[in-house]
Amino acid sequence: MKIGIPKEIKNNENRVGMTPAGVFELTKNNHTIYIQENAGFGSGFTDTDYREAGAQILNTIEEVYASSEMIVKVKEPIEKEYPLIKSHHVVFTYFHFASSETLTKAMIKSEAVCIAYETVEAEDGSLPLLIPMSEVAGRMAIQQGAKYLEKPIKGRGVLLGGVPGVPPGKVLVLGAGTVGIQAAKMAAGLGAHVTIMDINMNQLRYVNDIMPNHVVTEFSSAYNIKQRIKNHDLIIGGVLLKGAKAPNLITRDMLKEMRPGTVVVDVAVDQGGCIETTKPTTHEDPIFIIDDIVHYCVANMPGAVPYTSTLALTNVTLPYVLKLANKGWVKACDEDKTLAKGLNIIDGKIVYPEIAEAFGWDIEAMA
Repeated sequence: MKIGIPKEIKNNENRVGMTPAGVFELTKNNHTIYIQENAGFGSGFTDTDYREAGAQILNTIEEVYASSEMIVKVKEPIEKEYPLIKSHHVVFTYFHFASSETLTKAMIKSEAVCIAYETVEAEDGSLPLLIPMSEVAGRMAIQQGAKYLEKPIKGRGVLLGGVPGVPPGKVLVLGAGTVGIQAAKMAAGLGAHVTIMDINMNQLRYVNDIMPNHVVTEFSSAYNIKQRIKNHDLIIGGVLLKGAKAPNLITRDMLKEMRPGTVVVDVAVDQGGCIETTKPTTHEDPIFIIDDIVHYCVANMPGAVPYTSTLALTNVTLPYVLKLANKGWVKACDEDKTLAKGLNIIDGKIVYPEIAEAFGWDIEAMA
């Protein structure tokens, strides 16, 4: 199969869809790999690295799309890429369709096969291609939140770990999934007092078993959230509904309940955010302030640590890329039900109901 790896063109997105090691495995299986010039530069991989692994370097993104049958990316295509995606393409990437009607309509129009990393789902309900980036984003959420709590950046001026004689800062984590657990782990490591909330009692029991004593669990309800935001310094939004828009757990009115300089990091921004005032930001311009509350809502947080992120992503995507390339998408998805869950759009039709539900569309009428 001819596989294309374009350079990511989203703002400050330095990850790349495949490492040289991944390319080597694909070429070993007799596949042809086209990679755009300097696509791996931001992640620390040179064109020479890719050539030595067996890839062919193409100068432009247009050439990569035109030469390939399958496109392997990191982030969703942006407007410039829409016309490049054709009906013969299989596109394998993070799509997060539920957060963008424009993207969804563009991919329907393209009639390409769109397989989303974030909805590839194992039998136990886990999301194997989302987990590594959620791990990165959860840890980064604390790293960034701690920075933006500093007073020169309009934060409360709180050191999360405190010092002898001064209590540590308080971190509220909404969601006890991968993002939430990693965020809680990092915050606890800094010495902060952490409250992690979820509606899944089994997950809260698990968190209670693995975390130190200064991480406490609490059932998530509108009342409990409203009480906790009044005295927490950093709030992490880590809620995920598979393939669907995230629920608004903190409304605009609730910002007035928080102390000025409180920082919110909404990791759920890719799925619309779990804070009503969330809007996507970039690494170039990462924050905005509403009602004296600092919002950090970068939609591609792991892109700031591309070397780590690209290695972690290729570790989990490569086996699925190999299946798609070796067998074709129809047979690969027929034989692997985990991969089949990643099918979002086929031949101009939505096949993942949660996407249609996010926009109030009748999926049967579209069939």
